[in-house]
Amino acid sequence: MHQLQIGPYRLSNNLILAPMAGVTDRPFRELCRKMGAGLAVSEMLSSNPKVWHTEKSMNRMNHTGESGIRSVQIAGSEPHLMAQAAQLNVQNGAQIIDINMGCPAKKVNKKLAGSALLQDPKLVSQILEAVVNSVDVPVTLKIRTGWDRENRNGLEIAQIAEDSGIQSLAIHGRTRSCMFKGEAEYDTIRAIKHKVNIPIIANGDITDEHDAKRVLDYTQADGIMIGRAAQGNPWIFKQIQHFLETGERLAKPSVTEQANVLLTHVSGLYELYGEYSGIRIARKHVGWYVTQHDENRGFRREFNAIESAQEQTQALTHYFSSLHAKSQDLSDVA
Repeated sequence: MHQLQIGPYRLSNNLILAPMAGVTDRPFRELCRKMGAGLAVSEMLSSNPKVWHTEKSMNRMNHTGESGIRSVQIAGSEPHLMAQAAQLNVQNGAQIIDINMGCPAKKVNKKLAGSALLQDPKLVSQILEAVVNSVDVPVTLKIRTGWDRENRNGLEIAQIAEDSGIQSLAIHGRTRSCMFKGEAEYDTIRAIKHKVNIPIIANGDITDEHDAKRVLDYTQADGIMIGRAAQGNPWIFKQIQHFLETGERLAKPSVTEQANVLLTHVSGLYELYGEYSGIRIARKHVGWYVTQHDENRGFRREFNAIESAQEQTQALTHYFSSLHAKSQDLSDVA
């Protein structure tokens, strides 16, 4: 499989976990790397120094014991603050700085950050140059195809990125105004790939190994980025990699393997956030993991009412044991 190079770093493969606020914290990044992601990008950090010392930001900046290449995403709209944020994160162990110009969230765009910046190519250029010139590590960029369908200026922004010294460019195949609605389009990504010489990462609506192959073949991109499809499904990376290498589909993980992965994940959450916050954050992740099994949402309702880490762990162990027993019964019948 094609190996992706970002600055001096050669990734083990071309599959990247997309940065997602409130999702891609250290335990989840570790898990996705173990499950085959060549790179896992951290949650977005604001370039506003006033929030750097909040508990949320301190947790996001914490890379203690983290394996793999540490890529940290920053967001903001003022070149000098973005440069400072980049420097601070490099001091804290970031080996790649990723700039967010792809987030469509209103709260981010209101401050003319995230994908709102695509409206102002001149400011994009100033931010990219300020950040690239402020650190000695590779700087990467994440964008959308444009501000809205009438203003798909992804090509122009990609050219600015290359000229500014950006080392790789991830493109979500929607405009800002599309949010996550409708289908992602890959024509703009393909056009950008033919226009610039830096590595291009395709992102948007890649939910399984067939999507991954189709998007790579069509766009000719150097890699793909997986976001929402990895929620509760970290083994998607292993499945995609296996398919790209062999053309064969890898069997879904067994119920026991799913249980082990999930229990490792929640214990990492308790460790990072402490019991009180860890329990609350675990609810969201567990909801994603069990969607396919818990059709009437009965288990999720029970689980969300639990207030202790030990009881959460027991509930999960019990739930997956009964799923395992059910799957054994079915295979006996078969």
